[in-house]
Amino acid sequence: MTELNDLIEELKQKRDELRVQMNLASKELKDEWEDLEEKMEDFTEKTKEFAGDAGLKETGEGVGKALAQVGRELKLGFDRIRDALKED
Repeated sequence: MTELNDLIEELKQKRDELRVQMNLASKELKDEWEDLEEKMEDFTEKTKEFAGDAGLKETGEGVGKALAQVGRELKLGFDRIRDALKED
């Protein structure tokens, strides 16, 4: 579970850094940002639920892998926005 917690902290840091710059972003980037914000909220909630239900061995491993994948996708999304903001 430590891996997921580390990933969540990294995502929160990336999100906080980008949030400051979003007022300069294009409409398309703002739309992508809103989608990522929703996914981040959902990801964080599901991770908390998963942590509470960690006693489920077999299903827990599958859910953990799925959450890790969502986390990686969020990270890529935040990286895309950061790179697009640098180009402007």
